[in-house]
Amino acid sequence: MKLSSTPKVLRYISFIAITVLASIQVGFAQDTGTPGNSDVLDKIITVVGRGRIVLKSEFEKTIEEIRRSDPNFTDNTKCMVLQQMIMQNIMLEQAERDSVAVGEEEVEAQIDNKIRYFINVYGSKEKLEQSVGKTIYQIKDEFKEKVRDQMIAEKMQNQLLENTKITPAEVSEFYKKIPQDSLPFYPASVEVGQIVINPPISPEVDEYAHKTLEDVRKDIIDGKISFEYAAGRYSEDPGSRDNGGRYDNIGRNGPMVPEFNAAAFKLQNGEISPIFKSKFGYHIVQMITRKGDQADVRHILIKPAITSADIKVAIAQLDSIRKLLVDKKLTFEEGVGKFSVDEMAKRTGGMIMDPQNGSTNLDISKLDPAMVLMIDSLQVGDFSVPHVFYNDMREQSCRIVFLRNRTSPHKANLKEDYSRIMEVALGQKKQMKLMNWVKSKLSTFYIKIDEDYLACPGLRELKNDETKNN
Repeated sequence: MKLSSTPKVLRYISFIAITVLASIQVGFAQDTGTPGNSDVLDKIITVVGRGRIVLKSEFEKTIEEIRRSDPNFTDNTKCMVLQQMIMQNIMLEQAERDSVAVGEEEVEAQIDNKIRYFINVYGSKEKLEQSVGKTIYQIKDEFKEKVRDQMIAEKMQNQLLENTKITPAEVSEFYKKIPQDSLPFYPASVEVGQIVINPPISPEVDEYAHKTLEDVRKDIIDGKISFEYAAGRYSEDPGSRDNGGRYDNIGRNGPMVPEFNAAAFKLQNGEISPIFKSKFGYHIVQMITRKGDQADVRHILIKPAITSADIKVAIAQLDSIRKLLVDKKLTFEEGVGKFSVDEMAKRTGGMIMDPQNGSTNLDISKLDPAMVLMIDSLQVGDFSVPHVFYNDMREQSCRIVFLRNRTSPHKANLKEDYSRIMEVALGQKKQMKLMNWVKSKLSTFYIKIDEDYLACPGLRELKNDETKNN
């Protein structure tokens, strides 16, 4: 038994999503001339229930894409992918029996996110469509069923596993069974939190930003400049400025802020919105093309400038908050909830989370140098002095940093790595519960697997058709 942050025992959850994403990627690759297994003689290699199948071509293309992106790909990985494709079809079969479904809006939102991902990969909507040889609508239509199946399978699986808990005694027992030479070596890490306050904008500066955008909008309406030109020259939105302010395929329910969506979807083609305000500043939007709940738009953002006087006000407020924290008149969690504007950190009690694994244990080598220097001078439990930093929007903001914990490079152990070990132990418990559920239900599922693939560990045990005992 080995311990890792993403162990194989958790792949029943993760590979369902991976195989769907890979199938979309290879679908694109097939149309763009990426080398592939075009000579594969197609056949059905697995069947679950009433016609839920996996084709050899589908499987081989998925394997091809995962192999290209995973340097640790092995034959065992290949077997696991096929096992997960079968597991997804088992989940779908059970979901149909239990009337488990997902809403059309949920499916649309999920596939929109995937399309946006590929637009970013290719550089623009036009480049994506040109490379694939299909419109966005054709792409969405082609992969909609795959995404729906993925979401239903995940929902069914989550319902089966949602009440699975693990006790400290079980975590300890799991850890004791791990051979010492299989324990991973963890680098130096920290747990840090922050209370973030944005400098207040003075009324005069706020009014100046509004007036600036008002003048730009008037010049566009009067035909003196085009919206596209104005966006390139004046807009402070880094996501669209270099593209003439253009955003393609935005949805009525996301991913823009609510004020943006509300303003955009009131417009007719070619119409320009009144000025509206969001947490980012002042905006105007032009509707290019409306397509039901999807739209292509152009956008201009003007942000009120932050002055040194504004920063001084925020620093002074943080000084007062820090004094309350140091004097123990306010807990860090209370300070986060009452004062911090960092919505993401609020969900973790102010602690900064690694977006890749959801852990609050952060590898020091992956932190930005400014943060490393700051926490280097702190003792565990200390609060930093208030300071200015640049947030994710590359804007000046102010914060206090809290050092909850620090660990030196070490081999995994229960004292320093309990949460990591618990995560893996819980993952194994979930897998065992899922496999026991499959075993208990196996007699109720028709599962046929091609003989060429039965050498894969665990697949022969899943097989349940008329030739099972031959």
